[in-house]
Parts: sequence; C-alpha cells; structure tokens
Amino acid sequence: MRGPHNIWRLAQTGATLERTGAMKVILDAYDAPPLLRMAARVIGWPLQWLGMRGDPAMPPATRALTALGPAYIKFGQILSTRPDLVGDDLAVQLRVLQDKLPPFPMAQARKAIEEELDRPLEAVFSEFSPPVAAASIAQVHKARLVETGEEVAVKVLRPGIERAFRKDIDAFYFAASFIEMLSPASRRLRPSEVVAHFDGVVKGELDLRLEASSASEFAANTESDAGFRLPQVKWHESGRRVMTLGWAEGAPLGDNAALDAAGHDRVVLGERVLQLFLSHALRDGFFHADMHQGNLKVAPNGDIIAYDFGIMGHIDVYTRRVYAEILYGFIKRDYKRVAEVHFEAGYVPADRDVEEFARALRAVGEPIFGMDASHISMGRLLSYLFEVTERFGMETRTELILLQRTMVVVEGVARSLDPQINIWQVARPVVEDYIRRNLGPRALAKDLARTAQVMARFGPRLPVLVERALISQIAEPSMPEKGRWKLRLLWGCIGLAAGAALMAVTEWALM
Repeated sequence: MRGPHNIWRLAQTGATLERTGAMKVILDAYDAPPLLRMAARVIGWPLQWLGMRGDPAMPPATRALTALGPAYIKFGQILSTRPDLVGDDLAVQLRVLQDKLPPFPMAQARKAIEEELDRPLEAVFSEFSPPVAAASIAQVHKARLVETGEEVAVKVLRPGIERAFRKDIDAFYFAASFIEMLSPASRRLRPSEVVAHFDGVVKGELDLRLEASSASEFAANTESDAGFRLPQVKWHESGRRVMTLGWAEGAPLGDNAALDAAGHDRVVLGERVLQLFLSHALRDGFFHADMHQGNLKVAPNGDIIAYDFGIMGHIDVYTRRVYAEILYGFIKRDYKRVAEVHFEAGYVPADRDVEEFARALRAVGEPIFGMDASHISMGRLLSYLFEVTERFGMETRTELILLQRTMVVVEGVARSLDPQINIWQVARPVVEDYIRRNLGPRALAKDLARTAQVMARFGPRLPVLVERALISQIAEPSMPEKGRWKLRLLWGCIGLAAGAALMAVTEWALM
C-alpha cells in the first residue's frame, strides 16, 4: 500500500492543519519566524479546502489531530505532556486526547464483547456503564462481574481501528522514504526504521491479549515497589479485542486541583513517578512506555496506579548498563566518561574525536545543573543536542526510541506536578543504586557465572563444534585419514576438558 496515493494523505494532513487553525497554533507555540509563517500561509491557504473540517467545538490543535485519526492522536498525546515544548495552553488542549475523545456507540461495544467472549453480555457483567473514558484506540466501561460482584474496567477496541492505523502508517512509511530520497543527510536518523518501530508497537497495542500478558508480567516485576500498584487482569473475561481489569479508584494524575483537594503532595508524586520509571527501565528492563497523565491515577492512600499496558518497552542488560552509565556521567558531570560510553557502545563512529565529543556534551549538560526546570529551555537544549549528534555522525538507535520517548513523556508528567523539579537530582539515587549493583565486583561475578552457565550447556557439543571449525579452516583436503583421526581425538579431548572446567567454574560462581 506504500504507493504514491499516500501523497494525498500527507497533503490532506497539511490542509487539515490549515483549515482547522491548528497550523497557526503550532507556529505560535514554537515562535516560528515570519518567513516560515508566510511560507506556510502561502502554501496552506489555497489547499485548505482539501482538509477535514473536524469538530468545531474542539480547540484547533485537538480538532485537527482528532479529525486526522488515531496515529496523529498518539502524536498529540506525547506533546500534551510537554508544556515546556509546546506551551501551557496547547498542552492543556492536547490533554483531551489522552482519554476524553468521542466514544463509539454502546451497541458496538456490546457486539464486540459478546463476539469476543462468546457469551451474552449479561452472563458476564451484572452492571455495564456507558463509556467512562475514550482514547485513540479503545474506550473503557465500568462494569461489575456476575461471578464475584467485583467492580472492573472493560476495555474495548474501536471498530475498524486496525484499518485506520494501517492507512496512517502507510503514509508515514511513504513520507520517510521520500525524506530519505530527497535528503541523504537524514538517513542517519533512520526515518524508515523509526516508522517500522512505531508500526511494531501499534500492532502489539491492537491485540489486547498481549496487553493483558504485559500487565501480568509488569505486576510481577513491581509487586514490591512502594507507592505503586496495578489493577489485576481478569483472564476469563479478556480476549483479542476486549480486556477486563480490576477497577482503579483514584484521582487522575493530570488533575492538579483534584490532587490538591485530596491532600496529595504533588512534589512527592512528581519525584515518585520519575523514579519509578527509571527503576523499571534499569532494574527490570521492562517498563510502561505510555506513562502520560491519562494512564495514571492516585489512590486515596497516595499510591500511584498505572493502567493501559498496550505499549511496553524492553531493553536488554547491556543497553541498560550503557543507558545508566550515560545518565550517571551526566549526573556526575563526567563528560569524558559519557563520551567514552558512546564510543564503546558504537553510538558514535570510531573515527571521531572522543575529546571533542566530550566538550560538545559539556555544552549540552552544563546549562542544566544548578537550575530548576522552569529556567531550562528544553526546546533549545534538544535543538543543540540534535546539532551535536549530526556533527558527530550519530545514527538513530531504534532500540532506544521507546525508552527516549517515554523519558520525555515521564519528565513532562513530573513537571506538570512540580514545575520546579530538578530531574537530575531526583534521578540520581536510582541511577547510583543501579550502578552500585550492576557495575561493581559483585556484578562482575554474576556476569562470569552467567557466562559459565551458557558455555557449560554447550560442553557436550564442544568437541564437534571445534572439530568442524578446525577442519573447515585449517585441515587441508589432502590430509590423510589417519591425520584427521588424530586431530579429532586431540580436539575432542580439549573440548571435553573445557566443558568440565566450565561446569566447575559455574558451580563455584553460583556458590
């Protein structure tokens, strides 16, 4: 489907922004220069009739993104958490996209539930409310289970959502390939790979069985986390297009007035949400990757409750250590070490100058320290960081996209609770604890034990593996059979001895 017909979709996007007035709002939010404003007006005004009208009752930006569809709504949800990037007024407007979109009819929700669970709705739920929240992909109903009488939240996918996402993502693929063709310099940012990553995330979010599985795993990982809890998955009342969870009662994390009225300390909540995210990412390598205000509540006892597990992030052990070292280097203001980690991980080409890169990183990091968040221009900071990465030939790391995006979202949530929060001071104890546990002598012993365990599993096969390698690389085809036999015997003995030694090392390391 990634053909030229997607030009129409992209043209329609620009025309919709112009017709709804969203283009002017966006240009104002970013304080665009007069020349750019004039160019946007000259190009956009004659084509605005191609755009969608949207709901005139909505503010311009929300109206445009809602009319354009779910993929654009997802983008707006991210921006809604960053008032430092888009301004307070626009952030408040976009927050509607988190869980206050127009719902679809009850009849369609009933039909989806009965088809998915293969039972009449009344056989499953004794009570079933109208939608209490509606987002880009699904809506939620409050219900009560017939079997236990427990209050639950029932999430139902929007009808036709798969086709709607497919249409938008195809247009994104087309735009990415077009950008790469016109601008070879953009290829280091891997726009096509970024879109492919987003495509994979969306596919996972459109199967609620995977979301239920993620919720279950996340609950097991965070069971002992103080001040944090998750609703329980109801497996027998869930399927591909329907998921049922225990009901989460609490104040929305995005409603500061409600939090203040309930007596919650927003400074504490801001620190906790950031530290929880870092703990989950570094400690577990499995984190909630959609932690905006619409997916978080505060229970009466002050616990943060997370829900909506459609987008979860996973990073391996090595990447976690790289990420932690980079954060720790910024916290300690050791820019030389931050630069070295980038080179060691292959994030910066080896032919670049590590000292020069360290100086560039210092120019990024130093303005942050000694200042509260209200005095930091994240727009300028991100702009300069982009210049630095371009100058040093860094490529987009697709394995870190979700982590980086979530960090931006969580930082925005924390700042909405406490505008004066110092992100680095709050992050420091979590990162230091991870460094202490995973980069010291004890971590080295664990790594050796893990390596020995893996190698020991291959112990019985080592003779064969070594023999094959040597015969293919060293032994000449003309070697006599007697010589081949001796070679097999020699390396077979070496392989068995190596396997036995590895097993012994494994037992010692585990003790």
